Amino acid sequence: MRRYAAGIESPQVFALKGTAMGIGTIIVLGGLLVIVVYAVMLYNNLVQVKHNVSKAWANIDVLLRQRHDELPKLVETCKQYMKFEQETLTKVMEARSKVFAAREAQNIPQLGQAEGALRATLGSLFALAEAYPDLKTNQTFQQLQIRISSLENAIADRREFYNESVNVNNVRIEQFPDSIIAGMFQFKPAQLLEFQAEEKADVDVKKLFGS
Repeated sequence: MRRYAAGIESPQVFALKGTAMGIGTIIVLGGLLVIVVYAVMLYNNLVQVKHNVSKAWANIDVLLRQRHDELPKLVETCKQYMKFEQETLTKVMEARSKVFAAREAQNIPQLGQAEGALRATLGSLFALAEAYPDLKTNQTFQQLQIRISSLENAIADRREFYNESVNVNNVRIEQFPDSIIAGMFQFKPAQLLEFQAEEKADVDVKKLFGS
């Protein structure tokens, strides 16, 4: 049998240690690869969630633009009949301008307030129109009323979808381990679009007519 001096390992022992180190390295590298792949999957999922919010906002933006273009036509039609309701017509246009400014700035809280005010003024306008039979039977007015009401309903529906997307986004970036990736790549929470309570209130027709 061969004997080896103290401190000198036999080739067999050296080979076993080398094999063990090789297996350990493979395990470590494999573990790192799994972590990297998982991190990439989390990142891609967060990107998709973020784009879902942007897509939901784009759907609302299109409808807001369409209604923005229809409102001046409505006001001009009403002016022909509602000569004594200029204050109400002015409020509609002022509210329209505020919605436009908030939309352009993508200021969600301000948009919610402006949208609520606009819906309230439109409600007042349509209620006042009941006192003008000629206006009510005007074909242009009828078409615009239907069109604008339809757009408002669509905006409300899209708002629900947008808020759902926002909630998903905000929960994901706070959950572990998504929060780690969100923090590293600066994923930000989105803001809910909430209309003012006056939007939901019924219009007091008697109060409008001062009776």
